[in-house]
Amino acid sequence: METTLTRTGTEGKTWGGGNEPLKVSYGKLMMWIFLLSDSLTFSGFLASYGFTRYYHSHTWPIADEVFNHFPFLHGVDAPMYYVALMTFILIFSSVTMVLAVDAGNQMNKKKVATYMFLTIVGGLVFLGSQAWEWKNFITGTYGAVETEGGNILQFVNSDGERVALADFVTATPTDRAQHTRANGIWFTDEPDLPSFAIEDVIASFNANPDLLVRTTENIGVHEKRVLSRSASVAKLEAEAVAVVEGANLKRNEYGPKLFGGYFFFITGFHGFHVSIGILLNIIVFANVLIGTYERRGSYEMVEKVGLYWHFVDLVWVFVFTFFYLV
Repeated sequence: METTLTRTGTEGKTWGGGNEPLKVSYGKLMMWIFLLSDSLTFSGFLASYGFTRYYHSHTWPIADEVFNHFPFLHGVDAPMYYVALMTFILIFSSVTMVLAVDAGNQMNKKKVATYMFLTIVGGLVFLGSQAWEWKNFITGTYGAVETEGGNILQFVNSDGERVALADFVTATPTDRAQHTRANGIWFTDEPDLPSFAIEDVIASFNANPDLLVRTTENIGVHEKRVLSRSASVAKLEAEAVAVVEGANLKRNEYGPKLFGGYFFFITGFHGFHVSIGILLNIIVFANVLIGTYERRGSYEMVEKVGLYWHFVDLVWVFVFTFFYLV
């Protein structure tokens, strides 16, 4: 016996067709599909970061030492305080977006404009904070040296406290010039020269008997291996080949090279999404002011950009957890 399927009954009611399949408008449905695909992209990045960190878990940097800056508090150790503040600001902007959507459902143009404006301000403050965090990450605080094998050696005093290169290294006069496209080999620019030569670092270290070398090897929770004075001198003289200040895509003073690469890539990719979200919010905000959605009789566009903004906030919660806390 043959069974014939028709588009009547329950099926016809569930899939009504037209421009609102499953009782969702086309625009909202496409936004959900985009967010689903984008969430898979971020999931892949975070999974890759997780596997890499697990592989390098014995040398991975201590987040409290790397992200310990706070604006206008130079020299004050404030581990994770500013990152936590950034997270709070972004989450609060998600709350104002919820209020904007709710005001739109009530057709309250004034409240929609107010809450959209606060959302945009929150996004801009977060983006500026992320740029400031990048600046500190790139510049660095202490400096370190790199060995032939690509490992990082840092410096501490007898109490185990970090010591910056600038606090003990005496630079000798040199005529060494940075290669540019005009005078460099093969017409390529050379990276910025470090503040000190490796020879100056070794000589100054030997002249300060209270200093020790700290490796990036983890020997406990928030604890790195510190070498004895004799072992420090021997390792520095035998293996140190370059001075590292701050971070770039090739090396960083904090630990494994991949740490800097993942930081720039993941936080930068999220920052790109935040920038797009701010741009969309500004466009929608402008349309709210000129009464576009009032004339349409619907503020659904506010809801659609709100979905994107909530997604950006949720992704940051995972980035914050994976990269800064775990």
